[in-house]
Amino acid sequence: MESVRTARGPRQRVVAYLGKLPEAQRLGFAAAAEGRREDPPELFDSDRREFVEVDADRLRVENLRSFGGEWLSMQLIDRLGLRWFLGQVIQGGREQIGWDVMALVLVVMRLLEPSSELRIAEHLFERSALGQLLGVPVEKVNDDRLYRALDQLLPHKDALQKHLKNRLGELFDLKYDLLLYDVTSTYFEGQCEANPMARRGYSRDQRSDCKQVCIALVVSREGMPIGYELFAGNKADVSSVEQIVTTMEDRYGKSDRIWVMDRGMSSADNIEFLKEGNRRYIIGTPKSMLKKYEHHLLKNDWSKVREGLEVKLCVDPEADPTQPPETFILCRSADRAKKEQAMHQRFEKRIEEGLTRIVNACQRQKLDAVKVSHRVGKLLGQNTRAAGAFKTTITTDDKGRAMLQWEKIESWHDWASLSEGCYLLRSNVSNWTAEELWQAYMQLTQAEAAFRIHKSDLSLRPIWHQKQERVEAHILICFLAYVLWKTLAQWCKHAGLGDEPRKVLDEIAQIAVVDVVMPTRIGPNIIKRCVCQPTEHQKLLLNQLKLKLPSHLEAWPM
Repeated sequence: MESVRTARGPRQRVVAYLGKLPEAQRLGFAAAAEGRREDPPELFDSDRREFVEVDADRLRVENLRSFGGEWLSMQLIDRLGLRWFLGQVIQGGREQIGWDVMALVLVVMRLLEPSSELRIAEHLFERSALGQLLGVPVEKVNDDRLYRALDQLLPHKDALQKHLKNRLGELFDLKYDLLLYDVTSTYFEGQCEANPMARRGYSRDQRSDCKQVCIALVVSREGMPIGYELFAGNKADVSSVEQIVTTMEDRYGKSDRIWVMDRGMSSADNIEFLKEGNRRYIIGTPKSMLKKYEHHLLKNDWSKVREGLEVKLCVDPEADPTQPPETFILCRSADRAKKEQAMHQRFEKRIEEGLTRIVNACQRQKLDAVKVSHRVGKLLGQNTRAAGAFKTTITTDDKGRAMLQWEKIESWHDWASLSEGCYLLRSNVSNWTAEELWQAYMQLTQAEAAFRIHKSDLSLRPIWHQKQERVEAHILICFLAYVLWKTLAQWCKHAGLGDEPRKVLDEIAQIAVVDVVMPTRIGPNIIKRCVCQPTEHQKLLLNQLKLKLPSHLEAWPM
């Protein structure tokens, strides 16, 4: 204001209107002027009140962004202490945005909307409120910065796994007495010539045409991730056991744990390795071992676990009395028996029809015996489940024509009907019942479920990166996103919301944030970045999780 002389005497005139500071900023400047140190205003400041004259005719909303999923993800990250931990281990330099913050961008986006680093930079990040939650301007996020964040994160893989394992144990009072181990594979798009780990091998994704890597994952009985390792794509499951067990013991210490593995890990060398270290185990066995326990299958001394499932403990008839005793658990499932019976019938029918066609072909034309033998071998190899049910004989007549004769083996059918639905486990845990050992083994489904989530919800496959370090970092990001997933699952379970974290995440992710632009009578605009009101269902979820949704983010004048 300034004083001016007029015909009516001195008057005061407005020189310029500077606007009214928000209360939090006004108090901050006052404290700074007086030399007092106060905490900066909160990002969510729902208690502040501002009064200004607004032109209601020009009121508008703009800049709609997703908010709920990002906000819930940050709640999970803070519960795990992940933001603090990354800030401690990733050293800062001259970068404008910390690599720890950019790593969190990758993890949250992998959980909410899995995509490439390029799509995150060009499309997804600007549609999200994650930038304001993390304090990262949209223009600072580009694909090069995201790729470099992968490089900065990878060296801390082991430290991250140790921190998360300990933090999860504290949050949910987890017991790591049972370690479930399984292996899967994931394939690449491209030649991957710069990646020595990319090899062709047994593909769980039915993509034998592509190179792949193998991922070995260890989880607790609740499916909570403990650690993982990466192997070349042509590494056999059975050859990974010693390496993964020693790695986990070096990382977390050797304790009285029980290792649970499927029959793909079973071998004499692995059993000997586990015994030498006084390690306890429950492991599946090859189907061929059932033949040794044929007389046990015929007895009626089964223990019923539930409807359609029976178990019994057996003693190895060939056990070495000088070695520590082992327990064998014979299991019989009615549902599995029906499935195997249907498979045997289907493969048997295919073989029978194929052999009939070959016999007819031999009668119609002169065929070489070697070629006929190859055709029979290929047919049996494609239907191995029922190959043992047939006996084939190939001869040559006086004119050099190949002749095929075949017959069914009745003894095979007798054994198949007896063993259908049966499988055998082995363990050196001596103080558990057959039911307890079977239930522990069935927890392996938790590891299988973890792989399904990685591949479906988190889009682990296919891998587009070509360099080995980037591939390893990509899988690490997926692992961290899975940790958030399982943390939310346990949180929901304890809150009485079941075990469907995806439904809860999708519901809360529908909450958006929008800018309310309020033009004032005197000229400048006031922007309020308001969080949309949750629906009744969303309120119920938030109440069960004991979360308070902020009403708006920090506003600023324009």
